[in-house]
Amino acid sequence: MQITFTREVTIPDAVKLARYRKAPELGPRILFFSGGTALRDLSRCLIHYTHNSIHIITPFDSGGSSRRLRQVFHMPAIGDVRNRLMALADQTFQGHPEIFRLFAHRFPVDGDPQSLAAELASMATDRHWLINDIPDPMRKIIRHHLQRFEAEMPADFDLRGANIGNLVMTAGYLENRRHMDPVIYIFSKLVEVRGVVRPVINADLHLGAILENGECVLEQHCLTGKQTDPINTPIEKLYLVAGTRGKGSDKPVRVSIRDKMAKLIRGADLIVYPMGSFYSSVMANLLPDGVPEAIQKNQCPKVFVPSTGNDPECFGLPVEKQVRRLLACLTRNENNNVPTESVLNCVVVDTANGIYPTGLDTRAIAALGLNVIDWPLVTPESTPHLDPEALSEVILSLT
Repeated sequence: MQITFTREVTIPDAVKLARYRKAPELGPRILFFSGGTALRDLSRCLIHYTHNSIHIITPFDSGGSSRRLRQVFHMPAIGDVRNRLMALADQTFQGHPEIFRLFAHRFPVDGDPQSLAAELASMATDRHWLINDIPDPMRKIIRHHLQRFEAEMPADFDLRGANIGNLVMTAGYLENRRHMDPVIYIFSKLVEVRGVVRPVINADLHLGAILENGECVLEQHCLTGKQTDPINTPIEKLYLVAGTRGKGSDKPVRVSIRDKMAKLIRGADLIVYPMGSFYSSVMANLLPDGVPEAIQKNQCPKVFVPSTGNDPECFGLPVEKQVRRLLACLTRNENNNVPTESVLNCVVVDTANGIYPTGLDTRAIAALGLNVIDWPLVTPESTPHLDPEALSEVILSLT
């Protein structure tokens, strides 16, 4: 039997927060659609309240060292998955801080290629200081994966700026017949991850975008404004492509999530579309078929937390239009006949302290049938970004 009902909530709910903090292993299943580093501090805060948060990550990153791994091994981007696992890791003795230290280690971007290859070899053969302190059997597992990566990488592979955790996870991905779940499981056990992290799909795809002026932009790093000049025309459409070069590479492709991903979404106690790069982190997660349907079938509350500060992807896109784009994407497979409340219930903002460069009209958002939670979320220490503790209290109170 299923029963649907509404209830009032208190923000912040001191009793609920104290209960969660006392027994985080029994905490709520809060699901985030995200990517990148925007939720790193929030994730570190959340593990004090719940060990059951669920993080659906975009595997479409095309920049930095992830780009080299993807080009060589034709794989999904693994860096954002690793980053979120590290943010959720137990950094106490129980979580093996020496493993955390190794997985966070990054080779210098100006290092000598031969010296970096020699350093990787020393890690694989147990002579490196980052490896020596790791107890068995974890040390043997890590060495095995580094040896596998050494065997797989081309002789001219560029290790400059490479993250060791990414190399270990890449080796695990290749060793497990290009399945991501087994290596995430091993990685999670090694550093005692307090939550669930999964890429939305396990496929070697990239992002494509059509701008309002008709221009086509391929690859995520060309949208974010971090490694290239920011876009100066609003994004009209976001889609997935199978490649970024060659004939037909800019044609949209469709892909569906697995049943186990749909089950994760349907089982969440709260769904959050959080701050971060609006298109490449949040909207990208919603593109695969099956995601909107799974969200619609879950009767839990759904919350949108727009970014404060500058998001280059939101050029010409005020918060109200972000909400409209979100709703259109979430109802796209049902001819827009889906009730708004089945995919989104409220928007969390801070009108007093938050900076929304493209504009924020709370009355226009409320006119869409959504609740607007206006709460102090930006502190002097966090400005222009949201304070992770303040945001945690609001999100947890909504469960």
